[in-house]
Amino acid sequence: MADRSSDPVETMKANLLKNTGKSLADWARLVRAGGLEKHGDQMKLLKETHGLGHGYANLICHTAKGTMAAPEDDLLAGQFKGKDALIPVYEALAAFARTLGPDVEVSVKKTSVAFRRSKNFAVSTPASKSRLDLGLNLKGTPATGRLLEEKPGAMCTHKVKLDSPGDVDAEVKTWLKDAYGRA
Repeated sequence: MADRSSDPVETMKANLLKNTGKSLADWARLVRAGGLEKHGDQMKLLKETHGLGHGYANLICHTAKGTMAAPEDDLLAGQFKGKDALIPVYEALAAFARTLGPDVEVSVKKTSVAFRRSKNFAVSTPASKSRLDLGLNLKGTPATGRLLEEKPGAMCTHKVKLDSPGDVDAEVKTWLKDAYGRA
């Protein structure tokens, strides 16, 4: 049997109960009973009305909708299916992002991985079989040769194209650190 003590979701569940007196199941029932369908509306209810943080609210909303079934490893495997050469690039990014501070959350989604603290500061997406795109929130930073501006209204303001772990160099790390500092 797996050691659940190091499972971040299990830790969050335990802390949610300890800090609020309500279990994850109790919170999920509350969200379902509220009748709100949109994830953003549910998040707003939990954060503004009940004072929960983003991570707890997100966990509760996904649990209420039944979308917590896919483990993080399965989501990553799906992202990198047929793109195995990009896994070391992602791993280099994630390893560096975790060194930026104890508040860094690596949030694996179906098609991307968000790096966040109070808000997203970067997003990695396998763009093709040979390229990983790193989106960065660096509002007001001018584009350079590698640091490309994204379209207005995009989730991230800039993008860097990465082909190998070596592309996660000092320049990319500086941009990640800057984006982290702004989040």
